[in-house]
Amino acid sequence: MTQQSTTRVERKERTRQALLDSALALSTDRGFAALSLREVARSAGVVPTAFYRHFSSLDDLGMALLDAGIAASRLALRDARRNTEASLSDTVGFVFTRVDAQRALYSFLVSERHGGSAPVRTAIAQEIEAITREVVADLSRIKALDTLTPQKLEIAADLMVGTVAHGIAAYVSAVPNEEDAIVARTAQQVRLILVGLACWRPAGRE
Repeated sequence: MTQQSTTRVERKERTRQALLDSALALSTDRGFAALSLREVARSAGVVPTAFYRHFSSLDDLGMALLDAGIAASRLALRDARRNTEASLSDTVGFVFTRVDAQRALYSFLVSERHGGSAPVRTAIAQEIEAITREVVADLSRIKALDTLTPQKLEIAADLMVGTVAHGIAAYVSAVPNEEDAIVARTAQQVRLILVGLACWRPAGRE
């Protein structure tokens, strides 16, 4: 690749990132669904036609933000869980470390999980379902839980993922002196779910 083409690629990537950053900043005040393509382009310092060199629509841009947030974290978390020496607290802490490093991005994901852009909302739900399935697979490998049905493991995984999602929502809007307490509380809640699952004894017919 020549220096000229390298410069062109770098310039294109800078413009793409500027569009993503502008959309994040603007959506903080009014929500992603209220944005217009023109104002995102103007905020990024490009003409509207240049937007289409990077994204087919605002929803396409929203999907790119999703990939940079939940999708990327899901893959990183999968690698973290393979570390058999990591504790449950370490794993939860890893999630919040990523959230802290990309707070504006996770604020966007929290608001858009129930927000106005249907495609983005649906994609977030699908990513959360994928995370839940991976947690079910993790739970199924725990010997103490091998008597439980897949349905029970799915319920527990759903509770665990929902608990962490609730913690993330609290974290992104917290003041600095509340953050450590939110992380610790979330880890404790997930641990309680896991302990309760290990002690589960079906009562009668289910």
